[in-house]
Amino acid sequence: MNVEQAKEVLKKEGYFVDNLWNVADVKQRYICDEDTAQDILYKSLTNDATMEQIWLSIDIFSEDLQPTNN
Repeated sequence: MNVEQAKEVLKKEGYFVDNLWNVADVKQRYICDEDTAQDILYKSLTNDATMEQIWLSIDIFSEDLQPTNN
């Protein structure tokens, strides 16, 4: 299975896969090995501040996009 097929499987299961990060994204800006790049991505994408901002954004856009019951 290639990456696009894997993304399609995940998308069909309800996962958002349109914004995925790769170690190459980190390595193009910083000199590091694959393991360090994975650690950087993990810490960057799972820290409390990032998660809080994502939930805030979800709240804002869900309010904008949900139809009112009036």
